[in-house]
Amino acid sequence: MKEYFNEPMETMPVAELASWQDAQVRHYVAHAYEHAPAMRRIMEAAGVAPGAIRGVGDLAAIPITRKDELIELQRASPPFGGFLGIRPGTAKRFFLSPGPLFDPEGSRPDYWRWAQALYAAGFRSGDIVQNTAAYHRTPLGFMFDEALQQLGCAVVPAGPGDTETQLQIIRELGVTGYTGVPSYLMTLIERAEEMGWKWQQETRLRKAFLAAEPFPPSLRQAFRRRGIEFGEGYGTAETGNLGFSCSENRGWHIPYDVVVQVVDINSGEPLGHGVEGEIVVTLLDETYALIRFGTGDLSALNTEPCPCGRTTPRLVGWLGRVGQAVKVRGMFVHPRQLAAVLNDVEGVARYQAVVTRDGHRDELTILIESEPETAPDTTALREALEQTIKLRVNLSVVAPGTIPEEAEALADRRTWE
Repeated sequence: MKEYFNEPMETMPVAELASWQDAQVRHYVAHAYEHAPAMRRIMEAAGVAPGAIRGVGDLAAIPITRKDELIELQRASPPFGGFLGIRPGTAKRFFLSPGPLFDPEGSRPDYWRWAQALYAAGFRSGDIVQNTAAYHRTPLGFMFDEALQQLGCAVVPAGPGDTETQLQIIRELGVTGYTGVPSYLMTLIERAEEMGWKWQQETRLRKAFLAAEPFPPSLRQAFRRRGIEFGEGYGTAETGNLGFSCSENRGWHIPYDVVVQVVDINSGEPLGHGVEGEIVVTLLDETYALIRFGTGDLSALNTEPCPCGRTTPRLVGWLGRVGQAVKVRGMFVHPRQLAAVLNDVEGVARYQAVVTRDGHRDELTILIESEPETAPDTTALREALEQTIKLRVNLSVVAPGTIPEEAEALADRRTWE
């Protein structure tokens, strides 16, 4: 007999779930129109009255708002660009994600909806979980923390880094679970084994929930060899959980309490089973009026029944990006972030950011073409880049002519197994 975190909702018959979501959409679109000036302007410009949106099927009448547009709207009308649907003082937290982009957190428990995902991955009341996701500025640490507490788990708010201290905590506290990116879990394991540990004898850590970066087969096999079972998830800083694996591992179940559509990247029209398109999200919450938010990520829907019993459609996985942004160590890097730092810097004739992968770790290298007599201050430039991108970078000054004139500003040269 299978267990579910919210079985009545997660196993609701498809027709009943569709009816429930339609009612939610009617309420939250009307609320957004009334309380979020940006959504009112978008709908009025498209000639869409809130009463015309009777359910999920009508959402295509509302234009898509993409992340780049949201950033510009926030700049023009700070801090939330007119998308906040509540009084600011009633929110729980505010974050500043790379872009930069302000993200609000509403006050209801498990606002980001990750408890469904963590439960599907085997986390239960009484687990002690080391949360290595970042708590500083960006919301991922709190996303997992809130969900784990909702499930009755004890949380170690470790954040990333300081590997040997993390291992001390894992062993001495008897940590049973891990949340964070897969590459850092591998870093912990490798360091422990360098220190002479036998993972299954020295630790109780047997479950993990992994997100925010690619998860190649070699890592999956490495974790299983050490007795670690895992689930994985997909989401964004703006929208929280948008998909998670179940025991069947046949794609990512869409949470029941958010509307996720896969749409044609040109027309914005929803696509059917198996057709690749952009992931577009409508939040079912009054806090943030994101109606038809374009993530820029590509996927396809699997609408066939899943043997696990959950009735929501599944995303088949991450199939790439619509635009030019690239995810590095769980953070999106945008060409415009590079331009904001490097354009018009004396001594920088041309530049290119190159993403590579060394073992299980992403590396971001910024190549700078410069004449010797006008070479920029690389220390100051690296600090400025890291402050903007929120990632450690390698900075390399190269000879003039090294970077081709037609080279893209941000090149992803990683290969995946």
